[in-house]
Amino acid sequence: MKNSLLIIFSIVSLFSFSQETITNVLKKYNKESIPYITANELATPSIEAVLLDAREIEEYEVSHLKNAIHVGYDNFNLIEIKNLLLDNDAIIVVYCSIGVRSEDIAEKLKKEGYKNVYNLFGGIFEWKNNNFTVYNSKEEPTENVHAFSKDWSKWLLKGKKVYD
Repeated sequence: MKNSLLIIFSIVSLFSFSQETITNVLKKYNKESIPYITANELATPSIEAVLLDAREIEEYEVSHLKNAIHVGYDNFNLIEIKNLLLDNDAIIVVYCSIGVRSEDIAEKLKKEGYKNVYNLFGGIFEWKNNNFTVYNSKEEPTENVHAFSKDWSKWLLKGKKVYD
């Protein structure tokens, strides 16, 4: 009986601890040096933020948050952003697919003296998962969401996954 309980406990523990969540992924890849803002918090009408999309242009053109500025990741240009964002006290929210690349970009902004920089928890995937609207390159609402890759797409639960 004692051995049976130990085996059952071991199996239950294995499944409980092996289930990966966005929180676990972000803890694995991020330093958590930038505070998170949730999709629900960002959607609050009282929040006036500059939105920076840290994904590649192909991703941005398929889907992005309304009024987001594409800054990219591989070719991020801090000088261009400094010329664009003149208010160091503005609320800036950086996002990507789930929040990994955006932390890197947000850290660069923080080092440049921007005081209110946030990382969108779960990125555009979590935004869409919460039924918030995304927009295409024509600034029209779309159900398409660039899913980055097959591996990362498992975090996108709503909308239509696009890979090109």
